[in-house]
Amino acid sequence: MNRNIGKTQGSASPYQALKVSLYGIGLLLVATLGFFAWQSFYPVSTASGWSVRVLHRDVPKAASLAPLPDGSFMVSQELDFAKGSIVRIRPDDSREVVVSHLSKPDGMFATHGGWVFSQESAGKPVSFLKDGVVTELFKGESVQGLWDEGDDLYAIEDRTPFGRVLRYRWSDQSLTVLRDQVQEGESIVRCTDGRLLYNEKKKGVVRELTADGSDPVVLSHLNQPTFLMCDERGLWVSEDATHRARLLLIDKQGRQQTILSFLKAPQSIVATGRGTYLLAEGGRNRVLELSPD
Repeated sequence: MNRNIGKTQGSASPYQALKVSLYGIGLLLVATLGFFAWQSFYPVSTASGWSVRVLHRDVPKAASLAPLPDGSFMVSQELDFAKGSIVRIRPDDSREVVVSHLSKPDGMFATHGGWVFSQESAGKPVSFLKDGVVTELFKGESVQGLWDEGDDLYAIEDRTPFGRVLRYRWSDQSLTVLRDQVQEGESIVRCTDGRLLYNEKKKGVVRELTADGSDPVVLSHLNQPTFLMCDERGLWVSEDATHRARLLLIDKQGRQQTILSFLKAPQSIVATGRGTYLLAEGGRNRVLELSPD
């Protein structure tokens, strides 16, 4: 008698099927972990004519930078839930906490003999630090970028879809909403040619803030643009992406060059005044120094 009637020849047992499934899951897990390891440790690539080095490590969620005359600098550490802070880092790597218990401190600007700084959390104020005293200027919703000139302090909110561009007047403490339909605005900056520029991260564009409200796009097709900075070389743009992010330079003729690539969530770039630049790489908790050869 044939006792194999009703059985499919060569069919796998449930145990074998389970082994195959677990093997596949294991391979997927290894590939995923390998990808994230590659993403974290792949070296930063520089354009010809530039070099880069790690200046300081262990700077949690480094965001805004502000160099000081003695070679030290201020940095905002963009941790949430009152764990964030603004820290002064000296050339010997010694550190001093200047303001603590902040929620995602982000934008920072030296002005009026002190510092203004924002917190990118809902309902948190833009504040002024002077002589060790912190004073609240005005409240915003996820304020990130700041720019100050004379009597005007500009701020931009990293919200979608109804972020705002705000202007605060030091002379009378008035607050004016200049724009109210900005999608994930992260930076606002005055360039050497007089244009006031801001970005919309979600749309991947940089716009000019104009008196007539038209705000034309001056740069597009970017990958999550975050901090902007202008100097004699042109417009610098960092991309707040966690994988293969870039630092771009658009010169005054409109030519775009990738200065650094394979970054992880880079944030602000600032000139040191010594011919070099500092770049906060928040995704790797460090500060880089960029130098022209």
